[in-house]
Amino acid sequence: MSQRHRTSEVPLPPKEELQAHKHSERHRIHVELNQVAHQVSAGVEPDDVHEPGAAWKPYHHHDSEFAKNKLGKRKRRMRHWKTKMWKRRTALRQAKAEAFRVAGEN
Repeated sequence: MSQRHRTSEVPLPPKEELQAHKHSERHRIHVELNQVAHQVSAGVEPDDVHEPGAAWKPYHHHDSEFAKNKLGKRKRRMRHWKTKMWKRRTALRQAKAEAFRVAGEN
């Protein structure tokens, strides 16, 4: 199923290469934003400064409605420590530890 939209004609770049590209892009934007901050602190009007990297933001940063819908659709899974099975197992472990502790004292 995970290979459904992949074709054998187009080889995918290695995962490390994709991560390195994303990292370098984030670093470039961070440096440019830092330069903008220095320009503004030096006295340039904020409206006159070009903010770099606005087009690089993920899609949900552009459209707030899209982000709200996406977050609303995400199903929150129950935390494992809140399930009855987990509480029962934890209580069993605690009882077992207490029994060993009592046995060790006697």
